[in-house]
Amino acid sequence: DAFLIAVPTPFQEGKFGETDGRKYKLADMRAVTSAAEAIVPHLRKGNLVVLESTSPPRTTIDLVAPILEKSGLQAGADFYLCYSPERVLPGQILRELIENARVIGGVTPASAKAGREFYAVFVKGEILETDATTAEMVKLMENTSRDVNIAIANEFSRLAEKFGVDVWEAISLANRHPRIRILNPGPGVGGHCISVDPWFFVEAAPELTPLIYSARRVNDGQPHFVVQKIKEMLGSLHNKKIAALGLAYKPDVDDLRESPAVEVVHLLQNEGVEVKAWEPFKPNADLQGIHMSPNLESALRDADAILLLVNHTQFRELRPAEIAEATKARLIVDTVNAWNKAEWQKAGFQVARLGVGN
Repeated sequence: DAFLIAVPTPFQEGKFGETDGRKYKLADMRAVTSAAEAIVPHLRKGNLVVLESTSPPRTTIDLVAPILEKSGLQAGADFYLCYSPERVLPGQILRELIENARVIGGVTPASAKAGREFYAVFVKGEILETDATTAEMVKLMENTSRDVNIAIANEFSRLAEKFGVDVWEAISLANRHPRIRILNPGPGVGGHCISVDPWFFVEAAPELTPLIYSARRVNDGQPHFVVQKIKEMLGSLHNKKIAALGLAYKPDVDDLRESPAVEVVHLLQNEGVEVKAWEPFKPNADLQGIHMSPNLESALRDADAILLLVNHTQFRELRPAEIAEATKARLIVDTVNAWNKAEWQKAGFQVARLGVGN
């Protein structure tokens, strides 16, 4: 009675759009197309089809509906067609599938109502009805707004270094204002949503999205900024050995998709650095060209410097004195403000933090 399309919508490999000299990534909608085509032979009157995959605006009505109508049935009249974005966090998927609010966008009001009735079977959160294209925009707007806000935090980190300011202190003070909530900077933006979804807006309307485009450029460029900071601390990077702590795209998850930490490691390797990476949530990750250490001790052994890339809880709990005994490295680059500088200095480490100028 119901068909759900929940397939990946990655970027097209090696293909870009270009408008006014600005290159942008393009969505690969082949999986959505294939899924819709697979439904056609089985589609019957009164069935419900829901697209959940994050997609550029108008995908439901311009791509999915015409494919399904090859069945001889009309979307909205003979069968119900909706878009309902998946909005869950890795590690909390089952709970959030049930508890989170749901946006149901139908190609007709009757389709939205049918979608509501379907999700009401298991969703305890509020269910909100709208049209399909609005629902598509809702998901993209959520992640794009966060991407833009992270971009300004990352630019603040660069400005702070230029002006000799501690960006973490400055953000903390600015956030005392009742109407200000600046996010934290870091080595970049990753994951399968925030670093991807804004490009769908840029692809759909490049002439209208200069701010979104610029934010993506800032966040995609942040790993290069991190590498430049390491260069300033170590001088030449050739033949240096660095222990990279954390490869996940965010703290306390095992998701490495689009992770800026992985990009930082690759950039360091391009500079001639021998990097040993330790990701406690995915120690056996198979990442092309990256040496994964089986444990923290192995990553630290023989290192010239320690690079903290992810604010995992267990990294915050590391004891400086114990780390000093496990490695000859005495230089730390903390990109996420996880470690107390004074405590690590007391244990004999020189500490450089992202967004803190000399």
